[in-house]
Amino acid sequence: MIIKSAIFVKSAVKPDQYPEPIFPEIAFAGRSNVGKSSLINSLLNRKQLVKTSRTPGRTQLINFFIINESFYFVDLPGYGYARVPVKIKKQWGPMVESYLFNRKNLRAVVLLMDIRRTPKEEEKKLLYLFHQLNLQTILVLTKADKLSRNKQIAQLSLYSKSLFINKENLFLFSAKNLQGKERILKTMEKILFLAIPKDVT
Repeated sequence: MIIKSAIFVKSAVKPDQYPEPIFPEIAFAGRSNVGKSSLINSLLNRKQLVKTSRTPGRTQLINFFIINESFYFVDLPGYGYARVPVKIKKQWGPMVESYLFNRKNLRAVVLLMDIRRTPKEEEKKLLYLFHQLNLQTILVLTKADKLSRNKQIAQLSLYSKSLFINKENLFLFSAKNLQGKERILKTMEKILFLAIPKDVT
């Protein structure tokens, strides 16, 4: 898939603030500071379309980007130990759940996990929720360049066993050397335009 244009559209908190659901959407979810913004920018060949920050929890709204004037990327707020007020943390769950349950044009969710860590309960619960909602899921292990090839293979096995996912359905990604970028884009293209069965991933 070739990215020709990418434009920020708007931020939202509740359904009546979302753009009209006339185009398919792919959402991005993950723990705070997992590299969500870096992944989106890399896929779109942009440096700062999505603002990156070393401070976990900087994304506190649902952000919509129109891509190639034909589909949306949706950047969801991160979860986990973000340095934000407790009041805002409590708003995130309902805000994201409302989007996932109500957005009929949502085609898939990219779930990002740091390859150096181990899957937590949040990731397992999210995968279960995506399955219940019949959403395709692209599982991306970020920051792959931080590990040697042997350690990458070991972590792939760990994630595969812990999440009951075939290794072939896990995507290694590095924003530094763009490892995995083309494979992720190709998978997105199939989901968006070739109508592959929902149980493929």
